[in-house]
Amino acid sequence: MAFGQPRIEYKTNEQMRIMHQAGLVLSRALDAAVAAAKPGVTTKDLDDVFAAVLNDAGAKSNFLGYHGFPATICTSVNEEVVHGIPGSKLLQDGDIISIDGGCIVDGWHSDSARTVIVGTADPEDQRLSDVTEAAMWRGIAALATGKYVGDIGNAIDDYVSSVQGKPLGILEDYVGHGIGSEMHMAPDVLNYRTGHRGPKIRPGLCLAIEPMLVRGDIETATLDDDWTVVTTDGKRSCQWEHSVAVHDKGIWVLSAADGGAAQLVPLGVVPVPIP
Repeated sequence: MAFGQPRIEYKTNEQMRIMHQAGLVLSRALDAAVAAAKPGVTTKDLDDVFAAVLNDAGAKSNFLGYHGFPATICTSVNEEVVHGIPGSKLLQDGDIISIDGGCIVDGWHSDSARTVIVGTADPEDQRLSDVTEAAMWRGIAALATGKYVGDIGNAIDDYVSSVQGKPLGILEDYVGHGIGSEMHMAPDVLNYRTGHRGPKIRPGLCLAIEPMLVRGDIETATLDDDWTVVTTDGKRSCQWEHSVAVHDKGIWVLSAADGGAAQLVPLGVVPVPIP
């Protein structure tokens, strides 16, 4: 601890390159889980598909056993916000599901989440997912152009607030985080605007940026399984997440095959591979 604040772990380029390896395995595993999310499939089936990719790559799950969590991914369906436990639940046409996972390669962690709509999408659910994903990319772009970690939350909040249509809520109880030799590390990465600047952005900083949006009120509750978080009003929710590295040449999205280029270049940010 320094001045009452948790110490931030700054990575070397070599360490970040290993994190990128973990991120690429994770990206492939999420590709497989998202492709398998169809009506009639159980959330446990998705966990099995994800775990198989990790096993084939020789990577280790960082979710399985984490504080007793019993699976390799979180599957949060409809009103479930985060930390849903895979099981016998059958996916149905029109469900919206957030799949959150991670893995470890040579002691270094990755963490990423995607949302998929099963079968026929409700237009408002599609809008929810699209806005959440776009907000994540605005936050990542702010990591490239900003001076402080608080600039990320400012960018996410400003974008969500600017979107036309019915307002969407940004969850405040759950936020992004640092990542590296552990999955959850300092600093917290808020998804909303506050007066707190947070630590300065500098090379070696690696963050998991993960906005979570809801169609209704932002109040949540945890179910009796002590994991699954739901909206108290039963409205649907969404999560998107990527792990991102800052190095002395720029930023690189560790959990994206192209480093985030397809989404960041239109925002005026060109990601640079880790030297």
